Amino acid sequence: MTQITLSDLPETIQTLINQAQKTGESLTITQNGIPFAIISPIKKKSLLETLSTLEPLDEDFANVDEGLLPLDDIKFGKSLMICHCECNEVE
Repeated sequence: MTQITLSDLPETIQTLINQAQKTGESLTITQNGIPFAIISPIKKKSLLETLSTLEPLDEDFANVDEGLLPLDDIKFGKSLMICHCECNEVE
């Protein structure tokens, strides 16, 4: 299938596609009264819809906390913040 960007299309067609996207309704293009193309927005699924289609995992996960101190045993105090990014700023 050939793909082109929206900006490569004539402005009239861009307007029609934007209208279809905003309304969610398809647009049928006819020639001599006979339909020959449809402009239809792609309906994206929400994250919940996508997740609901996934099969449950039937596997055990490793205990990633094994060997770590419980959070109650960790003492927090003043510490030096070091920035490891390119901005060289410290929050």
